[in-house]
Amino acid sequence: MKRLLLLVVLCSLSLSRCESKVVPYDYSATIECLEIPLKPQYNGGIIVSPDVRDGTLGWTPFGNAKVDFRKIGNHNFFVARDRKQPFDSVSQKVYLEKGLLYTFSAWLQVSKGKAPVKAVFKKNGEYKLAGSVVAESKCWSMLKGGLTVDESGPAELYFESEDTTVEIWVDSVSLQPFTQEEWNSHHEQSIQKERKRTVRIRAVNSKGEPIPKATISIEQRKLGFPFGCEVEKNILGNKAYQNWFTQRFTVTTFANEMKWYSTEVVRGKEDYSTADAMLRFFKQHGVAVRGHNILWNDPKYQPKWVNALSGNDLYNAVKRRVFSVVSRYKGQLAGWDVVNENLHFSYFEDKMGPKASYNIFKMAQAFDPTTTMFMNEYNTLEESSDSDSSLARYLQKLREIRSIRVCGNISLGIGLESHFKTPNIPYMRSALDTLAATGLPIWLTEVDVEAPPNVQAKYFEQVLREGHAHPQVKGIVTWSGYSPSGCYRMCLTDGNFKNVPTGDVVDKLLHEWGGFRRQTTGVTDADGYFEASLFHGDYDLKIAHPLTNSKASHSFKLTSDVSSSQNQPSSFVFRV
Repeated sequence: MKRLLLLVVLCSLSLSRCESKVVPYDYSATIECLEIPLKPQYNGGIIVSPDVRDGTLGWTPFGNAKVDFRKIGNHNFFVARDRKQPFDSVSQKVYLEKGLLYTFSAWLQVSKGKAPVKAVFKKNGEYKLAGSVVAESKCWSMLKGGLTVDESGPAELYFESEDTTVEIWVDSVSLQPFTQEEWNSHHEQSIQKERKRTVRIRAVNSKGEPIPKATISIEQRKLGFPFGCEVEKNILGNKAYQNWFTQRFTVTTFANEMKWYSTEVVRGKEDYSTADAMLRFFKQHGVAVRGHNILWNDPKYQPKWVNALSGNDLYNAVKRRVFSVVSRYKGQLAGWDVVNENLHFSYFEDKMGPKASYNIFKMAQAFDPTTTMFMNEYNTLEESSDSDSSLARYLQKLREIRSIRVCGNISLGIGLESHFKTPNIPYMRSALDTLAATGLPIWLTEVDVEAPPNVQAKYFEQVLREGHAHPQVKGIVTWSGYSPSGCYRMCLTDGNFKNVPTGDVVDKLLHEWGGFRRQTTGVTDADGYFEASLFHGDYDLKIAHPLTNSKASHSFKLTSDVSSSQNQPSSFVFRV
């Protein structure tokens, strides 16, 4: 029997630009305050005179503000002054259509100090917040946001600041509408670029001659993109639950079992047995575990004995907790939620001073310098109107923590809980864009949707697709593990581990993304080549000669982390 030499060439091919007229999405955002604002995205979209080059055309005062048109060098902008009410500013009338997704951006400055500024659309007496930013004096800040509307009609864009002592300066405004089809095409383009690579396989014989019509079978053994679900201890010993879970997911989070109130009910008596058993189980099945959480800033979720502590006694207890749990699981976790929800709550700041979260992150970094430490928070993506966890406030706290220097730079990650009600998908994407400008990895850490049954699965799918397609999102965990006492806000399965509609959404997406051991088959062409675009992950490859029935097997991995250029092929040569 002839022996075969099979040359497997893996290469990354960039997505060729479509010939269609679809406007590509601009993922860029700027979180630095600049001397001169950048040009308006999409050339302003449907905004008239977006960069104020046409003077006041399309723009009018809003409320009782006095509006000036100013020019410094080649730079034109509007100034809203003599403001008596928060909404006194400059405005433009636009027509918004139901079914379209609008991405919005503007560059803003205030005349003194710093002040939060919002972009608002007034429509039929209702007010839709598109986004906000903390604007500064002497430099320009980018506000990026988005919105949809429930019905078509005229609307009025204006800017708002509670600080009526400042002037609001406005430039480079953009409002770009996209159809749902265009929005979906952005997903496809981003996925092709960020989540997939093109595999080029060539079959040749021992003389190096190509083998046409060789049968190729490629099976995805494991997803490369971390996708998972939260669990509780009831998964231990429940074979049906274990089978259902391990067939689907590659990452998990323990809902309670690593938390302080679970591991140290009585001071000085630590019990990690349940968390240890769960970690062992998931290690055996190749499922990564996110550490949740080291401490929780919500006063309701402290061990009861902690509330009686103060001063050095509390500090020592906190330090012992951080050391105990972080050193125990050092190097074994996919990340740690360090001071959970430290924008909405301030338990440790109230008791230990304003730098409490900073110091706790610093301790965790010292005890485990290589594990990514996440700042985990809710409503940063979900609610544009929640000032406690706004993008500006999240970034401010992030900058503080990022300045930590212990054992080198802190390995920091952005954790976005993603507990949605009615998703504002354009705002979600723009918020991800803004946070992506940090260059830090982003995870959606607790995804669920609280909505009526007729729309819950639909909204859930929208959120998962948006997260998976975003270039800077590196993993997703849903908060929907099964519990006999009831799921938190959303289940994926019933008590018999049969999918409910949201579980069907997960399976549908897993099939698309390469889960359930998805197979790709084909035959080589006249030159011995077979080409396929595959999601990142672990693969098994089988090739059969059409004449001699000789077979070869190989395993390979596709990742986005390649040391060489995406256009340079990697090759594997083996004999059978």
